[in-house]
Amino acid sequence: MQIEESITPYKRIILIAIVVGIIAGLGALFFFEGLKLGSAFFMEDIVGFNLPKEGERIEDISQWAPPDNLWMILPVICFGGLLSGLLVYTLAPEAEGHGTDAAIKAFHRGGRVRWRIPFVKAVTAILTISTGGSAGREGPTAQMSAGLGSIAADLLGLSVRERRLAIATGVGAGIGTIFTAPLGGAILAAEILYRQDFESEAIIPAFLASVIGYSIFGLVEGFEPVFGPCTTFWNISQIPLYLLLGVVSAAVGLTYISTFYGTNKIFRGLFNHFNLPNHFRPLGGAFSTGVFVLALAALSPEAAIVGFASLGTGYGFTQLALYNMLPIGVLLLLPFAKILTTSLTIGSGGSGGVFAPGLVIGGSAGGALGALLHLALPGIVPVESVPVFVIVGMIALFGAISHAPIAMMIMVTEMTGDFSLLVPAMGAVSVAVLLVGDSTIFREQVPDRSGSPAHRDEYMIEILRDIPVSDVMVPRNRIVTVSPGDNIRRVFHLIDKTLHTGFPVIDGEGKLVGIVALDDIRDRRASGERDLPVKDVMSSRVFTVHHACTLHEALNLMVEHDIHHLPVVPVDDPRLLSGFLTRTDIMKAYVRRTSQSAGRGHHADSITLIQPDMAAKKSPERGGTTDE
Repeated sequence: MQIEESITPYKRIILIAIVVGIIAGLGALFFFEGLKLGSAFFMEDIVGFNLPKEGERIEDISQWAPPDNLWMILPVICFGGLLSGLLVYTLAPEAEGHGTDAAIKAFHRGGRVRWRIPFVKAVTAILTISTGGSAGREGPTAQMSAGLGSIAADLLGLSVRERRLAIATGVGAGIGTIFTAPLGGAILAAEILYRQDFESEAIIPAFLASVIGYSIFGLVEGFEPVFGPCTTFWNISQIPLYLLLGVVSAAVGLTYISTFYGTNKIFRGLFNHFNLPNHFRPLGGAFSTGVFVLALAALSPEAAIVGFASLGTGYGFTQLALYNMLPIGVLLLLPFAKILTTSLTIGSGGSGGVFAPGLVIGGSAGGALGALLHLALPGIVPVESVPVFVIVGMIALFGAISHAPIAMMIMVTEMTGDFSLLVPAMGAVSVAVLLVGDSTIFREQVPDRSGSPAHRDEYMIEILRDIPVSDVMVPRNRIVTVSPGDNIRRVFHLIDKTLHTGFPVIDGEGKLVGIVALDDIRDRRASGERDLPVKDVMSSRVFTVHHACTLHEALNLMVEHDIHHLPVVPVDDPRLLSGFLTRTDIMKAYVRRTSQSAGRGHHADSITLIQPDMAAKKSPERGGTTDE
């Protein structure tokens, strides 16, 4: 089935949003129910763990208790890691790790996702999280929604651009649906693809898709915020303290990033060094996580709480923090314990998201700072302000390391049901974003739209339209030329000497009469025809450009006629050679301009010298290109 070409682009986008919204709603529903069943079986029935749950009232959540069968944590989490690894690396290696990054990569690299990936991701993420692996549900939901959106786009015969739009919309709708935060999810669709830019085209379809997904999911699971309401208080005198929280959030966030990718590098290095199959990498991470949690449980009651909070999503313990029910010692240790278990679980190749752990890490770091400030400055930071530090910490930390601060401000306030905290959140996240810089938890993000293959052609055209041929061409005094009477033996010699592949042919009056290229004489090198004159093999039909032409016009001419060289001539004398232009010259000019625009002018020089051995062999003169 294909969408009719006669349907207007606007209607096609609306159709994409409707299809993706339905997919996101049903996919999130299936995944959420699978997680509930898996957690009930593994953590409650086998381990005997009455976990605290997000959204529970104080009187209910206070009934949580440590596991009855503490030592069963290790075999259960190892079972999840083993089965997840076997499924992923046997069926769909692309489903390893955190799914949001995979969805971002799919957007930038063409938008096509293999049909089995969403299903493998769903099953393996359920296994990982429900058995105690430290991971979130947003990454798998994002990859499922984006992947199924890509598959639907192919079935509907959509263009590459529309398929990319379906993926971006799926990311936002999936995350907004699973967290019952449709507005934040829609903004996330536009913000999370880049470190310093927005995908504005995705916002409107993401709005519609998020509403549809949220409605489908909410009809079954309810429309309540993820976290239960808590008592909060803040005033303007606390603003400097929230700016301080931004500094703390940035420091902890950078620790999260470096530990996560450092652990991933260690696991890959060890398994490559000992030639072990990747199928068992998640088992190694699960085993390490289980041992770490059991070791904490053996130390002290507070350390045991830190260990238990390091399992699964950890949202229930964030709810306890919002109710001011976690000791300050737990709040101080939890960010680092959660960073470690998340790095071991997902960094080893396990399936899950980094979003939920990031909120737990940020919330506990914020809660720790708030609790300390309450002890030091009780008149300025009353106990009711500590939950505010928890919420703002979630926003500041993950908003900074995901480079999606606006989406995170909206999403977390939707998840907590408290929009009154936007002012302190804005201050904290601004400081955190500035301090984090270009570091990101999503390595597949690109700096901006011009750096994405999805938009590179658009920016290339605009850049090339601004550059005249005269700024880039090789000047007349540096052009290697031949005459009509030269034999092709000399042309072969010039090709070997200069590594150029085309040369203007100039007659005795200094006029341009043709071009001789390697393609014209390639078959004559071994046939004994090297003494043929150039005039017998050259191309007499020569396309030229004027000095004032733009590089965009020149490149169009080259592509249209499948040529690689263009002589540059004055407007009033089309046979007077004054310059020479090649495709390589155009590409180098583009790289230089984009690098200078990004403040990295030195990088363009390194790109133009990627073949230093060839450059060393060239004569000072220039006449063609070395790679066409």
